[in-house]
Amino acid sequence: MKRKRATLILSLVCLSCRGWAGELPHSRYTVLAPITNGNLTIFPVVSSVSHDTSGFLTLDEGLRSGEVVVAEAGRVVPLMRRNQRPIPSGGAEVNRLVLVNNSDRPLLLLAGEIVTGGKQDRVIGKDRIVPAHSDPIDLSVFCVEPGRWTGASNTFDSKLAPMAQPSVRNKAMIAKDQQQVWSSVNAAKGAAETVTVQAAPASEGDVAGELHSTTSYARVMDNKEVQKKVDAIAAPVARDYSQMIHELRARDAVGVVAAINGQIVWADIFAGTALLEKYWPKLVRSYAAEALLTRAAKSHTDVTAAQQFLDNLEGRREVSETEPGVFRHTEIAGEGYKVFELTSLLPKTGFDLHLAKALE
Repeated sequence: MKRKRATLILSLVCLSCRGWAGELPHSRYTVLAPITNGNLTIFPVVSSVSHDTSGFLTLDEGLRSGEVVVAEAGRVVPLMRRNQRPIPSGGAEVNRLVLVNNSDRPLLLLAGEIVTGGKQDRVIGKDRIVPAHSDPIDLSVFCVEPGRWTGASNTFDSKLAPMAQPSVRNKAMIAKDQQQVWSSVNAAKGAAETVTVQAAPASEGDVAGELHSTTSYARVMDNKEVQKKVDAIAAPVARDYSQMIHELRARDAVGVVAAINGQIVWADIFAGTALLEKYWPKLVRSYAAEALLTRAAKSHTDVTAAQQFLDNLEGRREVSETEPGVFRHTEIAGEGYKVFELTSLLPKTGFDLHLAKALE
């Protein structure tokens, strides 16, 4: 039977009219004592509810196995699905890629994940679920490599870059503006040059020159001197939190609230511990990159502030996008922040797969 193309349904809701705060079980999340290294503070989050997410495939897993293919929209004619139906073609576009999921499992895509290759590197702009053995879908993406529009490679991978740091994710998810994404990439690149050039020994070569010569956010973050500094921040936090996840698995560790210089900036919450563990290596490096490249006055935060940040998920306005039977993506606008919820509508699910909260 021929697969029907998915239909996305967009809805807008006034939250004050539906009493959202009474419908969302905020109390299911509990923030624990923080782990701090330098100017990065991570508050572990446990939940009273956990779900089995073993049936979902991550982008890294799919690209590594070859079951997921991401390609430029204009260069996919030779690419065939397993049933030998060609992917529709067209002209390559900065903010559009095509993805096919040939896996037996549904694919989870998170906003902020970076794919490298093609005519330029891109960052995923919105969380979504792609069904198993999907028809080709258009991905909403933003360029994170201003200046390049060439490339011998037709397809993409994710091996070079971690999850984009919060300031870059913010512009893709909240601003949804390519110029602002480029501005955040250029700011990160400039900060990376500043913090690495003085520390790099002469024998390591002209680190500033290497960073200055590339326009790729992924390559900046892959620079060995930048990596050393990110690792110095991320490694102790990653080790401590990984141990804590193991110890708290029975309590369902599901996410984190992240603070930079004592300012809470982000929260990532998942449906279960197993899914968090898959994303944790990428997430912690993204937070560490933000900590490394952010210069701001130091303030103070604590568990109470982090708990309030996570509890306060209501807002003035809600926009939902639904692919019936697959997922619902909800964006909630509050006072100075936005909340993004990805709810799985696949059979035997019906739960929030990922929740992110960010300051505007």
